[in-house]
Amino acid sequence: MASTLNAEERTKLIEGAFEAKKYSYSPYSKFPVGAALLANDGSIIKGANVENASYGGTICAERTAIVKAVSEGIREFIGLAVVTNVSSAISPCGICRQVIREFCPLDMPILLVPGDYPQPPPAPDSGYGEGGVKETTLGILLPDSFGPEHLELPRKS
Repeated sequence: MASTLNAEERTKLIEGAFEAKKYSYSPYSKFPVGAALLANDGSIIKGANVENASYGGTICAERTAIVKAVSEGIREFIGLAVVTNVSSAISPCGICRQVIREFCPLDMPILLVPGDYPQPPPAPDSGYGEGGVKETTLGILLPDSFGPEHLELPRKS
């Protein structure tokens, strides 16, 4: 997949996700996650997962980043990076995918970064890019999705 992110944007996103992960509050799962969103204006909005003893009150890193951005008036994004401590690419959960769908275009690049980034060059056709990063899009992660535009479709009375 050809990325719409340039090398500088890619680096800023990956570094932002690692920085965000440092602030994870994950005493229960021991599974820190960091996410970084690249806004249209070039700013990076970071989020970490924040767990809660009630479990259901936990918020994922991706949603933390989106909520921070939206609450500050930022609603247009051109990239997302997600990182954990696992040595392989970990994808956002279903709830996060739907929240991402609310604010991000289906063709927006999503970088799934291994915790031991950068990794050695991947095998050709492995699906992984430079440093072991798996690059995908929201449309691939959430096919046939339901979005805000569907609420505007005509309805039968």
